[in-house]
Amino acid sequence: MAKQMKNISQGPIFLILGLAVLSVVVVFFLNGCSQQDASSKKTVVVYVSEDQVFSEPILADFERKTGIKVRALFDTEEAKSTGVMNRLLAEKRNPQADVYWANEPIRAQILKDKGIAAPYLSKNAKGIPATFKDPEGYWTGFSARARVLIVNAKVQDNPRSVMDFVSPKWKGRAVIANPLFGTTTAHIAALFTVLGDEQAKRFMEKMKANRVAVSTSNGESADFVASGRYDFSLVDSDDAVNRIKQGRSVRMVYPDQEEGGLGCFIVPNVVVLIKGGPHPKEAKKLIDYLLSKEVEKRLAFADCAQIPLHQGVEMPSWLRSLDQIRIMKVDYGQVAKKMLEIQPLLKEWVGLK
Repeated sequence: MAKQMKNISQGPIFLILGLAVLSVVVVFFLNGCSQQDASSKKTVVVYVSEDQVFSEPILADFERKTGIKVRALFDTEEAKSTGVMNRLLAEKRNPQADVYWANEPIRAQILKDKGIAAPYLSKNAKGIPATFKDPEGYWTGFSARARVLIVNAKVQDNPRSVMDFVSPKWKGRAVIANPLFGTTTAHIAALFTVLGDEQAKRFMEKMKANRVAVSTSNGESADFVASGRYDFSLVDSDDAVNRIKQGRSVRMVYPDQEEGGLGCFIVPNVVVLIKGGPHPKEAKKLIDYLLSKEVEKRLAFADCAQIPLHQGVEMPSWLRSLDQIRIMKVDYGQVAKKMLEIQPLLKEWVGLK
């Protein structure tokens, strides 16, 4: 009986000790969870119009190296640059994105003009030529593509200029991507700023009279040329490089390279900090990373074969650097304004009005 009373009297002691130990375990567990929760809050939301196949691995590397979770929203090929752009405009009063990775600078300039972009002068922007960045830091370019002619290998006499689209020699034998979308829109707007409105309008009219076909995208244009359906098209350099690497029967021509020629339109990627985005600190880290020489090297050796804007970045020997190309001299801010101005004309040109 005494032994039983002793065991009973010790029960509460062991219960108290057990509860104390359990409380310590719970505290450590909760602390661990709170640390994990804090870590999981290190997130950056990026809207992307650069091709997902090229941009996604870059974002995955950033996530792996920094521990910052990347939530990315990608444009489709058919609505390139317009899908996420329209979403950013719609979200102006309640921003959901932190960063916009655009595949060209024109829509980035529009975001500045609309008050959606915020200035950020990244330390990694210093080596990038002034032509390819906003002087106030609202957007910064990196890793550029050239707008080139892709030509079927069976064509004996290469087209040499974008003006060949209106040459009777190529009547019914050329194709261009829908000018309402992507880099084709920017290129047409650039021609308006360089040629002037009247000459550019005549160029558009002559293209239609010359029976230039319209495809859904640069990629489709490149495939049409590779299959022999059309002799040539105007596409991004990565579209041409991809078909060459696939062994397709095409070659790439940098247009308007003669003395006094229009020059080749250069289309850099650009990165934009979104005003009022939910994760500004993480956003700036992502921007710094995208503007690094490391990323430019990766994109140069990737299938997109993009041209580094920093000097001294290692690149494939066959890829032309900026100083090896006669470049079309444009003001991207003016091109952005012109792109908005000519939208009704472009809609009418493709038969939507």
